[in-house]
Amino acid sequence: MTKFQVHMEGLPPIDVQEDSISGLEALKRLNVRGLDRIVALKANGQFRDLTSPVDSDAQIQPIYVDSMEGLEILRHSTSHVMAMAVKELYPGVKVAIGPAIENGFYYDFDFERAFKEEDLAAIKEKMEEIVKADLPFRRRDVTKEEAIELFGKAGEEYKVELIEGIDAEKVSLYTQGSFTDLCRGPHLPSTKMIKAFELTKVAGAYWRGDERRPMLSRIYGVAFADQKTLKEYLRKLEEAKKRDHIRLGTQLGLFSTYEEIGAGMIVWHPRGAMLRYLLEQFEIREHLKRGYELVRGPEILKTELWMKSGHFDNYRENMYFTEIDKQSYGIKPMNCLSHMLIYGSSIKSYRDLPKRYFELGLVHRHERSGVLHGLLRVREFTQDDAHILCTPEQLDGEIKGVLRFVQEVMAIFGFDYILEISTRPEKSIGSDEDWERATKALISALEDTGLPFQINEGDGAFYGPKIDVKLKDALERLWQCATIQCDFTLPDRFNLFYIGKDGAKHRPVMIHRVILGALERFVGVLIEHFAGAFPTWLSPVQAVVLTVTDRNVAHGEKVLNSLLGADIRAEGDFRNEKLGLKVREAQLQKTPYMLVVGDKEAEQGGVTPRLRDGKNLPLMSVGDLINLIQAECRDRRKGL
Repeated sequence: MTKFQVHMEGLPPIDVQEDSISGLEALKRLNVRGLDRIVALKANGQFRDLTSPVDSDAQIQPIYVDSMEGLEILRHSTSHVMAMAVKELYPGVKVAIGPAIENGFYYDFDFERAFKEEDLAAIKEKMEEIVKADLPFRRRDVTKEEAIELFGKAGEEYKVELIEGIDAEKVSLYTQGSFTDLCRGPHLPSTKMIKAFELTKVAGAYWRGDERRPMLSRIYGVAFADQKTLKEYLRKLEEAKKRDHIRLGTQLGLFSTYEEIGAGMIVWHPRGAMLRYLLEQFEIREHLKRGYELVRGPEILKTELWMKSGHFDNYRENMYFTEIDKQSYGIKPMNCLSHMLIYGSSIKSYRDLPKRYFELGLVHRHERSGVLHGLLRVREFTQDDAHILCTPEQLDGEIKGVLRFVQEVMAIFGFDYILEISTRPEKSIGSDEDWERATKALISALEDTGLPFQINEGDGAFYGPKIDVKLKDALERLWQCATIQCDFTLPDRFNLFYIGKDGAKHRPVMIHRVILGALERFVGVLIEHFAGAFPTWLSPVQAVVLTVTDRNVAHGEKVLNSLLGADIRAEGDFRNEKLGLKVREAQLQKTPYMLVVGDKEAEQGGVTPRLRDGKNLPLMSVGDLINLIQAECRDRRKGL
């Protein structure tokens, strides 16, 4: 007599006569292939361990180890193995949390001393023993009181605190060998399914991210379904270290940070300032030819204005405030308020729209010190910020115009990218109707262009949904840069209007958008993407003149002056040093063209170019060299 049926898409259902069977048994009876690669399953949409019972009609789906969901389970299980290894090696250690993260996992520990990089080898060796032991992961559900008693007796105060904060009568525990952890699961069937992992680094982390709570030791690791994928990832990790923008920023003389100035504040050296200037000029030209108007607003505005916009209620934890003549001011974290005031300074007709205001605006945002990192996370930065005010009928075309702008610019820099639509967050302003209109407008524009996108629930700006453009660099890492936000709310709060064809007042729609985003962050991404070897059009120094001997200095100076006169960014190295040394130093600076000037070059009035990849070009005239460099700069995509 059939008690229930188990279904799986693409396979005939099976009838079950028993009261229950395990998920693994259900998969076997369905004749599912690749059982050794299945780590868990979904039953009626719910994640389950393979050992969990199926006792009623169920639609099941296997979770393979190399799937996104399977890798998360693998990585979380590996974090449990790491915690077990640490507890066995270091008696008295207390465990906190150990989640799966992108590409890997971490676990936080409280010990009498901070863990060090030197400890990782022993921990990994112990983990390998645990993996070979083929220990099953076993789940049990207990009451909160039982769990608190269990972890309390073991001195695991962090687990007790976590359990006390759970709003449920029961919690689930997972045990492998001697280690038991609080966890929702699911987990691997056994430790032997962990095939490829590596411990990568140690860091400090405050308990629950609170600087007033204990500082814990956080051990990071990575895990993959197979050794080949792990090796490729570790190769990219090593390459990422070589491309680290902080190290290269120092080597190339681009920027510095100083403790005496303050965290998150960047000091740009001459070459870094030139790189910024080149990007800014590029941006201005690209915006002007697309119908944008240059504007500029002050860096501080009265606090009442930030209250009116909603920033004070929804964003003030990220803002700085000051007082002048007993009047409170907010230092701007965004540029939109001034742009709206510019729009409202005169009456606009529908014939005047759209208005596209562009500003390279300096903004300040309060970031916690623990997240600051080089150019990628700072407190002061410049945004290539623009606000488009248009009629509702123009909205679709303007969104598509910004998307084309993004496509064209990212092609110049050689970036691929993915797109996400971020929807209404919990903390937000505006009506449901306006949010729905704005979200539909973004989705419709993307669907019409045929660009693939994903939905990122609840991560929009507080005033409107947005399209996020995440760049994929040379190592296929993702970086958030461009964004397109659709806003029906702030124009209403600031009573912005235009006169329509009917002679009546109508409310415009506002698009907030950046293309490169924060220039600081984009420069950091560029450094790592190009490994500091910028395209010639973007290189702070495009050529360096290298003399062989002192008698060649006069000709070297003549060459340098000719290059500078042709707007080639060039320097001269006329020191009385060996040519090999000068070449090596120029290569370390990633200079595109090294121009050797010796007796032969002086006699023929030319130069012998050497490229930074080691290739030598034949002796040529200075005029031909200038034409070569200028042609390469015109073709900005060359070499990408």
